Amino acid sequence: MKKYSLTMKDIKRHETIKSWLKREITGNQVSVLLGISYRHALRLKRAFKEKGLEGIVSKKRGGRKGISKILKERVSGLFKGKYDSRFNIAHFNEKLDDLEGIHLSYSTIRNILIEKRLHKPKKRKGNSGYKRRKRMPREGMLIQMDSSFHQCLENIPEDWYLITMIDDATNELLFAKFFYKDTSFNNMEVIRKVVENKGLFMSLYVDKASHFKTTRYGGLHYNVSIEQEETHIENLLKYLGITLIPANSPQAKGRIERNFGTLQDRLINEMWLAKIKDYRGANGFLRDVFISYWNKRFKRRPRVEGSVYRSDRGINLDLVFTKRYIRTVTNDSTISFYNQEISIPLTRRKLNPSRKKVEVRLSPEGTIWILYKGKVIYRTEISEENSLVKKEKLIENILKHRSYG
Repeated sequence: MKKYSLTMKDIKRHETIKSWLKREITGNQVSVLLGISYRHALRLKRAFKEKGLEGIVSKKRGGRKGISKILKERVSGLFKGKYDSRFNIAHFNEKLDDLEGIHLSYSTIRNILIEKRLHKPKKRKGNSGYKRRKRMPREGMLIQMDSSFHQCLENIPEDWYLITMIDDATNELLFAKFFYKDTSFNNMEVIRKVVENKGLFMSLYVDKASHFKTTRYGGLHYNVSIEQEETHIENLLKYLGITLIPANSPQAKGRIERNFGTLQDRLINEMWLAKIKDYRGANGFLRDVFISYWNKRFKRRPRVEGSVYRSDRGINLDLVFTKRYIRTVTNDSTISFYNQEISIPLTRRKLNPSRKKVEVRLSPEGTIWILYKGKVIYRTEISEENSLVKKEKLIENILKHRSYG
């Protein structure tokens, strides 16, 4: 059995945290009794649950005097050299532990970098008074989706979009991909991947981007009336029984912003360390390395066991993940779509939709379905000679060529 030389401070910590775990006192009372921040009290509680007494014994005995000058120089040299002073302390600490064989606490590394004037402590902002929303208790109840636009690779000057989805209950990174444009189809692709990999979820929490929610009149903070047209993504989510929740304030989206901020920072630095040079490589790195890295580090157990993800069996996802339009059929059974005349042949049931309204669905690959009274009556492909398609492909090729460098 390991023996400890305890101080009065250690004994006080031990007794206070034990009382907290027994729910005899609150976390705020612990922070007052121990004269520490609430956040530090949480760290001590977590350490005590994981390591017992060893987790809360003061590490300051011997303090930084126990760290040799050579080790300090090695840590600061790695930070300035191999890691280019770009990693935050927590991420740098991980790399020291995983790759360099240096096992020091966060606070020790922080103190070394401050001493070497490689890190300037930031003043913590005061409490805004906003109470954080609790995480959902079960997997699949709420999925966070975010799209960020910035320069992710130093050798490519253009910004790209990173579209990401995370389960609110577990912080699991479900899927992520880089795109050169933030379009409805690209967002559909990410949502579809999650549905295929995990199943149908209950709700999707997003920002107020126009491809999620219509906000055409009255400015950003105007409540859209029911009469306004729903977006393509709203339509498909409604069909799948997924509730769309747009963030109405920066505070409401606070954890998502912090979470995705951490993800982006880690991803950019991990790609830099792995010497990723283009976005094909970046998406391969995301798929093969980073998603599992993130989930190993940051995924947590849900408060309540059991997933609410539902099977997508029996649903034609090709038909669901489409853009939807309404067209009127002419007397000669044709419609105009994307500057293209489409002739609709009569069906075996002799259904004649002339002068009737039909629904036209367009897939990302250019497949067109025509539906009448909810039934598919015709399927075709969009013409490669279509002027709008040619224009979109030209823009796409220019952007891809420019952005891959």
